[in-house]
Amino acid sequence: MIVLKNLTLRRGAKVVLEGASVTLHPGEKVGLVGRNGAGKSSLFALLTGTLHADAGDVELPARWRIAEVAQSMPETRDSATDFVLQGDAPLIEAQAALAQAEASGDGHAIAEAHQRIEEAGGFDARARAQALLMGLGFKPDQLDRPVDSFSGGWRMRLQLARALMCPADLLLLDEPTNHLDLDALVWLESWLKRFEGTMLVISHDREFLDAITRVTLHLEDAQLTRYTGNYTAFEAMRAERMLQQQAAYERQQERMAHLQRFIDRFKAKATKAKQAQSRVKALERMEKLAPVLTSADFTFEFREPESLPNPMLALKDVACGYGDTVIVRNVQRSVLAGQRIGILGANGQGKSTLVKTIARMQPPLAGQITEGKGLAIGYFAQQEMDVLRPDESPLQHMIRLAKEISPQAREQELRDFLGSFRFVGDMASQAVGTMSGGEKARLVLAMLVWQRPNLLLLDEPTNHLDLTTREALSMALNEFEGTVMLVSHDRALLREVCDEFWLVAGGAVQPFDGDLDDYQRWLLDQAKLQREAASSPGPKDGGVPTANRREERKAQAQERQRLAEQARPLKKELAQIDQRLAALGSEKSTVEEALASGTLTPPQLAEHGKRLKAIGDETETLELRWLELSEQIDQLSA
Repeated sequence: MIVLKNLTLRRGAKVVLEGASVTLHPGEKVGLVGRNGAGKSSLFALLTGTLHADAGDVELPARWRIAEVAQSMPETRDSATDFVLQGDAPLIEAQAALAQAEASGDGHAIAEAHQRIEEAGGFDARARAQALLMGLGFKPDQLDRPVDSFSGGWRMRLQLARALMCPADLLLLDEPTNHLDLDALVWLESWLKRFEGTMLVISHDREFLDAITRVTLHLEDAQLTRYTGNYTAFEAMRAERMLQQQAAYERQQERMAHLQRFIDRFKAKATKAKQAQSRVKALERMEKLAPVLTSADFTFEFREPESLPNPMLALKDVACGYGDTVIVRNVQRSVLAGQRIGILGANGQGKSTLVKTIARMQPPLAGQITEGKGLAIGYFAQQEMDVLRPDESPLQHMIRLAKEISPQAREQELRDFLGSFRFVGDMASQAVGTMSGGEKARLVLAMLVWQRPNLLLLDEPTNHLDLTTREALSMALNEFEGTVMLVSHDRALLREVCDEFWLVAGGAVQPFDGDLDDYQRWLLDQAKLQREAASSPGPKDGGVPTANRREERKAQAQERQRLAEQARPLKKELAQIDQRLAALGSEKSTVEEALASGTLTPPQLAEHGKRLKAIGDETETLELRWLELSEQIDQLSA
């Protein structure tokens, strides 16, 4: 097990941990959460031995093998498959032992090395490495490409695959989902659920944490607090703890005010001076609980748009891409006032290209985009530096923006505005290029709010945001009166904000007729079809011709779409029944409390009894209907 005892860790002048203690048991899957800058990555470095504690003890089993995702970008001409294979340390060690034994001609050592290779799974290692790569979104023709031919995001996927390749006792994952799209994320969840070792993961994706963790470790104010349960359970338990803490703080404030009144009233009286002095000492000794509201979650809101053109814009025969390369073509879509559109699709299919084209960051290669009168676009770029200047400060960004949008803004007004986004004091004058990803993202959000847009185009806005800032963004988007178009792999944000989806796939943009659960099933179906296509013999081998397989896949997709359409009204009715059952349950509790109070008159008792029976009858009817609908939906899903 992992045991931290009275641990103190400092990074420069900052205290990351102070007297922290916690125990983690073998096989536990733990989510490590806390604000950006709290020290989560420092704790990982402590566990790997990169950092050492200033005080206290760190106990890990001596023989445990630790795997983590390297944060450096690899530069090598090795193929993607070979690079991932090198993550299997036992296999690499066994292969090195074999080479040494063969060089020395030691037959006994050669036999032992072959035995070690077999135990390390060396004979199917290459297939396992390639399965990891394909699960993370690599195509078959990319498996033998050199590592340094991939872009930064894909190289980080290679580092993740390399870490997963290692047969580890302890797996440390620091933001593993940042460079993944939804299909790779769903695959990674499935893989991690099967992982048998101990795992610690840092992530700001609540659905990812909920799916794979059963323990939550909260790092706050240099202390570690262990909660049993996933992130949603942690939120509920922490909220209860905060309410209790707030109540204790308020009681203490009342006690302190009482003591202060006594001191103020009697300290000048000789007969009471001694008692007053003791009250002063009691007041000084009294522990002052930090008020919970001082660490309230970050919040902001978008200002009301000056106008809401309808339609916002219309795309006719639009083609999007770069230079002579067309990525999506023949886009025929309209964007209306008040729509909440989630844009789905795998990496490389053209989601960002579509958004950049609508945002006027690049011209359409063909077709026409007609904008409504008064259209005001607010664009959040996936790479924040596309819209930020590294050598300028947040204040300089806001001054330049204010000159374009509201020339009357004073510098102090801009400083106050930046302060509401946590850019306080010297941070307002700090060069953006020296800031963290989360700080840059908050600055882009601040600039968006100031612009007062009526159409928000958000391309992966949560990549560097912590969970509290993601919650703030979700709340702000839900209250926003304009139109939202959102590209994100954060399923919680997509669920909370979007009520319809577009799918960018195969060079086209089409409405996706379903919810996120339907999309995840569609992704799994597509992956299965790709695996079957890759393993099926071609026409020369007597297999099914490619055209036939394409028609078969098309028919399967149409059938899934038809089943999804049949399931939609059933799901809607099921949701309505859930709401009604919740209301009946609440009313039942109220009626039962009234009956138990002993204060009702005989006519009131009779009336409440009748109502209780009616509630029971309606509940029974609804529950039966709920079971029928659930069975029908399950049959359609199957």
